[in-house]
Amino acid sequence: GRKILPSVCIAQACCESAYGTTKKMKNANAMLGIKVGKGKVHFGTAWHDKAYNTATHECYDGKTYQKINDFFRAYDSVEDCITDYYDILCNCKRYRAAVGENNYIRAITAIRAGGYATSPTYITTVTNIIKGNDLTKYDRFVFFSKCSYSGNSIVDGLNSIGAMSAKDYRAKIAAVNGIVGYTGTDEQNKKLLFLLKAGSLVKP
Repeated sequence: GRKILPSVCIAQACCESAYGTTKKMKNANAMLGIKVGKGKVHFGTAWHDKAYNTATHECYDGKTYQKINDFFRAYDSVEDCITDYYDILCNCKRYRAAVGENNYIRAITAIRAGGYATSPTYITTVTNIIKGNDLTKYDRFVFFSKCSYSGNSIVDGLNSIGAMSAKDYRAKIAAVNGIVGYTGTDEQNKKLLFLLKAGSLVKP
């Protein structure tokens, strides 16, 4: 669907939080350095108005950095932080060019142009993190569409989105989702159904 490349999201998190080591960000589950923003706008339901204040360096003229203090969004979990990032980028007109863009350099360029960061070296930094860590491997995943099925059967769940559900096909799905030696046990099927309902079941 309307997505931002996972490689770009991961690299931005590495860049913004110094690979998850920045103490204030870690405590706030805020790996993506998202500011509260003037209007405190909610683009989804993942951010619950929590914030933390920290010093940040902004470069408004392309040359000089100014040290300012600003409020950044804090989250109940890292998952909420990532969800909010996707909600903002996918719903905010400024970032429209990045949504569905399959070239990571063009995607991060559009995100920077939309106002996500002011650093003139931001694009280079993020693209170098992607290249240096082979993050494009995460872009190759295709997911089954999220299903609103509320029952407990993986077969019915797959059928509800028009996917095949035969056992040999379920075994293939299980393998690419890290479930080894699929035999169709309750435990294995529960795992598959959980991922399907979350929209994160990888297609084989």
